[in-house]
Amino acid sequence: MRAIDWIRGHLVAFAAAAVLLYLFVPIFVVALLSFNEPASRFNYTFDKFTLDNWTNPCAPAGMCESLTLSIKIAALATLAATVLGTLVAFALVRHRFRGRGFTNLLIFLPMATPEVVMGSSLLALFVSGLNFIKLGFWTILIAHIMFCLSFVVVTVKARVASMDPNLEKAAMDLYANELSAFVRVTLPLALPGIVAAAMLSFSLSFDDFVVTNFNKGNLNTFPTFIWGANQRGIPPQVNVIGTAMFLIALLLVVAGQAAGRRRQAG
Repeated sequence: MRAIDWIRGHLVAFAAAAVLLYLFVPIFVVALLSFNEPASRFNYTFDKFTLDNWTNPCAPAGMCESLTLSIKIAALATLAATVLGTLVAFALVRHRFRGRGFTNLLIFLPMATPEVVMGSSLLALFVSGLNFIKLGFWTILIAHIMFCLSFVVVTVKARVASMDPNLEKAAMDLYANELSAFVRVTLPLALPGIVAAAMLSFSLSFDDFVVTNFNKGNLNTFPTFIWGANQRGIPPQVNVIGTAMFLIALLLVVAGQAAGRRRQAG
């Protein structure tokens, strides 16, 4: 009976562990195959352990170039979308203006629109409406900023809406001007939401394939490189990059959690 009661008491924990295991199984497979030396051009089964994939991650021609391009576009798109999205989020939460409800609707449209529709629509815009822009780096960047902007606005807006505006009023009562109150009080309170939006934006931009494939021209980002390589057999170095990106993201999350706990303890 004690065993049955213990299982019942930890049933939610077991369910959570099972869900997490289900989510992490593909990541474990990717990490395992990053140490694989495939017997053929297809890297689907583990044949032989090797460290050559980690020591020579740029062995496949064009892979590191596409990775660099994806990181560059993701960084620029994240910066632009985070700045613009944060301003829009503050405007929607803190101000009442004509067309505010319609603006909220427009913000959700890129999130609800299928990527195929958005990608083809942007392609038509760049080819017919903005034909002075050649398909390539700038068209990918504009497209990524466009769909990342909605996610930034929604994320930062939720954070700003939960903030107490009386804290800013209290700062002004203590002789702080509007700029000082924003920098010292409002911005630090909104910063977790802004950082979360930036990380989400970077992930979405780096991972995007459908919209990018419509508007990339002759360039190849990392996802489009993988799609092209899949027709000939994905090289094991792709798993190395995937595992490294996962570890970097995990370290950033752990570092953020540790920093937050230190601030709370202080």
